[in-house]
Amino acid sequence: MPKTLPVIDVTSPVCCAPVSAEPMGADAALEVALRLKALADPARLRLMSILLTSDVGEVCTCDLAAAVGLSEATVSHHLTQLRKAGMVVSHRQGMNVFHRARRDAMEALRQVLTPDCC
Repeated sequence: MPKTLPVIDVTSPVCCAPVSAEPMGADAALEVALRLKALADPARLRLMSILLTSDVGEVCTCDLAAAVGLSEATVSHHLTQLRKAGMVVSHRQGMNVFHRARRDAMEALRQVLTPDCC
């Protein structure tokens, strides 16, 4: 049986010292790892790239599905994982769901991973 990770709230941007500042504690490493795990999929990286480069700021699930060549159900699954990791926010408008990247979450993750921070 696979090992299950503990459930922690990862909806807010990661907040810990950069990995090169000092040895990382277990809790901080888990927070970073859960966010990286959500991004560790080619489809999710493509979705994040589309959301981050969108001129309109938010994109409908149907448009994302067409852009990555996956079904809307599959794209919804990936977006749910990204939303749980705090990387995406979504809202419903009528029958459509629109998504946008949380730039603050991506920036916080980038800062944690910057090797020459200090």
